[in-house]
Amino acid sequence: MAFLTNEKLVIVGAGGMIGSNMVQSVLMLGLTPNICLYDIYEPGVHGVYDEMCHCAFPGANISYTVDPKEAFTGAKYIISSGGAPRKEGMTREDLLKGNCQIAADFGENIKKYCPDVKHVVVIFNPADVTALTALIHSGLKPNQLTSLAALDSTRLQQQLAQEFGVQQDKVTNAYTYGGHGEQMAVFASKALIDGKPLSELPLSDERWAEIKHMTTQGGSNIIKLRGRSSFQSPAYQAVKMIEGAMGGEPFKWPAGCYVNAFGFKNVMMAMPTVIDKDGVHFTEPEGTAEEMAALQASYEHLQKMRDEIISLGIIPAVEDWAKDNANL
Repeated sequence: MAFLTNEKLVIVGAGGMIGSNMVQSVLMLGLTPNICLYDIYEPGVHGVYDEMCHCAFPGANISYTVDPKEAFTGAKYIISSGGAPRKEGMTREDLLKGNCQIAADFGENIKKYCPDVKHVVVIFNPADVTALTALIHSGLKPNQLTSLAALDSTRLQQQLAQEFGVQQDKVTNAYTYGGHGEQMAVFASKALIDGKPLSELPLSDERWAEIKHMTTQGGSNIIKLRGRSSFQSPAYQAVKMIEGAMGGEPFKWPAGCYVNAFGFKNVMMAMPTVIDKDGVHFTEPEGTAEEMAALQASYEHLQKMRDEIISLGIIPAVEDWAKDNANL
C-alpha cells in the first residue's frame, strides 16, 4: 500500500471513540503507516491497538503506549483528542478548566519531546482555548497548530441541504467563523444552493433563525440522539486536516488558527483557511454588516474565555506569552 508519508503520527487519546476512528481513517486514507497510539488508559488504547492489528492493514506499523516520552519522541504530526468529552447538558465552555490544564500538559510534552513536529491538530473542547493553551506551552509557530472548527460549517451545510432538498455538497459558500461554540458567527450571505444564491430562494426569517439554531446546537443534538458526543465526524475532519499538513489534498474548511490580525488579537478562532504542507494560512472573512457584527461578538466571547484561563493560572498574561513561546 502506498502512503502519503512515512513520518510518525501520534494520536493522543487513541483509546477513545474519536481516537480509534482517527487511527482507522488514517490507515484507510493511506496517510502514514507509522502511527503511535497514546492514551493514559492502558486497557482502552491496548484494545484499539489490537483491533487495528486485526484489520491487517498492509504495511501498517502501529504501536501504543501510556508513556508520553515514548509517544511524542520523533513525532512529526500529532492529533489530540485527549480531553474529557462533553456530556448531555454541558456546553463546550463547561469543560474549560479541566481540559485547558490537559492542553497545557500536552503543549509541554511537545516542547520537551518533539519540538521539531511539523503540525498539530487539537480537537478536544472548548477547542479554541485548549488549542491556544497548547500553542502557548508548546513553543510552536502559530501556523503549525490548528483546532477543529469545520463541523459547525458542515452542520450548516447539512441544514441548508435538507431545507432545499439538494445533495449536501451542492451547498457552497456557507460557513461559520469565530468561536467553535454556541457563539459561532454564521456566514451565509454568499451561500449557493445548487448554484442559486440563497438570497433568491424562499426562506423566511423565522425559518432561517431555526436553521442557525440547529447549526449551533448540532453537537448537542448528537448527544441527545446517540447518548454520547460526536466521534465519527470530528475524527474524519481532523484526519483530513492532518492530511493537508502532510502535503496531501489541501484542507479548505474553516479551521481554528491563532489570529493577531484584522482587528482580532491573541485568540484562536475559525477563519477562512487552507492547511497545506506549509501549515495553515488564513484570510479575513467577508460578510454583511450583521455577519461581521456576529463575528465581533464571537471574538469578544473568546477573549473572555482566554482571560478566564489566564485568571486560573493555566496560561500567563498575554504580555508574558513570549516567555513560554518566542514565536508569539
